Parts: sequence; structure tokens; C-alpha cells
Amino acid sequence: MMPHLAQTTGEPTGGVAGWAFDVIDTLGGLGVGVLTALDSLAFGALPVDVLLPMIGYTASQGAINIGVAIVCAAAGVVAGSLVQYTLGARLGRDRARALLVKVPGIKPESVDRAEAWFTRHGAKAVLFGRMLPVVRPIISIPAGVERMALPKFVLLSAIGSLIWNAILLGSGYLLGENWHRVVDIMGYVPYVFFGALAVGAPLFLRRRNRRRKNAATANIETNTSG
Repeated sequence: MMPHLAQTTGEPTGGVAGWAFDVIDTLGGLGVGVLTALDSLAFGALPVDVLLPMIGYTASQGAINIGVAIVCAAAGVVAGSLVQYTLGARLGRDRARALLVKVPGIKPESVDRAEAWFTRHGAKAVLFGRMLPVVRPIISIPAGVERMALPKFVLLSAIGSLIWNAILLGSGYLLGENWHRVVDIMGYVPYVFFGALAVGAPLFLRRRNRRRKNAATANIETNTSG
């Protein structure tokens, strides 16, 4: 019989953490999915970025299977995101925005940022948005508003969620009793991501433009020689 999660951590087990452990003790891996689904439905209200590394640590102690936890966590995110997607599709941009700005903890500028992010990047916004704390809780809403193809939305959400949850759970699993360090490191993820994007995007665009220019030159030479 697996040990109770609360017994493996030595951490205070009251509040949200205690409730989360009770859910997982009762439902097993499915409980991890319930937590991430509820977090998606509550627009990031649950501290899953803290809970998942802690759960990863308990997995290293044999309290839960790490692979099952990762898959269930991603499935929960996708399930909650589908509800958000439906809200966006049903409500439309203006009513969806009016709803979001009433949610505690969500600022109007965060909503505008998520919408601009989706408008600019489309599919990539859903994929990488699953790894950005500011964008992640609400990126599904603009995807629904714009009626992004549902199969593509589900696939990209699943991939992004698998990557992000594997990082959080896996880091807690590997760091063991030092799982707390994950929380500090994750605070720097948006800065690293946008820094890499700022450096990589111009290089990508320059290379793509050079390829197009070379292709156009080759076509001209072919037509001229013909």
C-alpha cells in the first residue's frame, strides 16, 4: 500500500496543500488531473506551480507513480481548457473580456496581453502559452473567441501541458527534499522565454527572408535561362 502523500513531505498539511493531498490520496493519479482541471477552470487560482513539484517529490518517495501523475496532470489541463475554449466561443470577445476582468487576480492588462499574444502567434501561442504563468490561465479564451480548429487546440494544449507538467513534477521528483528550489527557479521562466524569443525571432526571420530571396533569385535565373 502506498504511503499517504502528507506523510512523505514533512510539510504543513493544512490549507490548499492538505486538501490537494487528500484528493490525491483518495483518487490516486486521477486526483492530480482533478487539481489541474480545477486550476484551469478557476483561471489559475490554485497554486499548482507549487503543488506539482511537491507532488513530484512524494512520487520519489513511492506515494504516486510519476508517469501517471504527468499524464493525468496534462489531461486535467486539457479538460479545463476545453471549458474555457467553449466559453470564449460562446461569449465572444467583449463578453469574455468582461467576464475575465471580474475574476480576482486577473488584471485587464493580462487579458489584453493574452489576446495580443494569440493574435500574433496563433497556434504557437497555445503551445508555448501553457508554459507562461501570466498567459497560461486565460490563453484558451482567445483561442475559443477566434474559433481555432478544435483538434489543433486540443493537440497543442496537450503537448504544452505535458511539457510543463513534466518539468514541474519531474523537477520535484529529481530534487527530492530540495523540491522548494523549483518554485524559485520557475519565477525566471518567463524572462528566459521572452529573452530567447527576442534573440531567436530576428535570427529566424532573417534566415527565412534570406531563403526566400535566394529562392526568388533562383526562379529568375531559371526563367531567364529558359
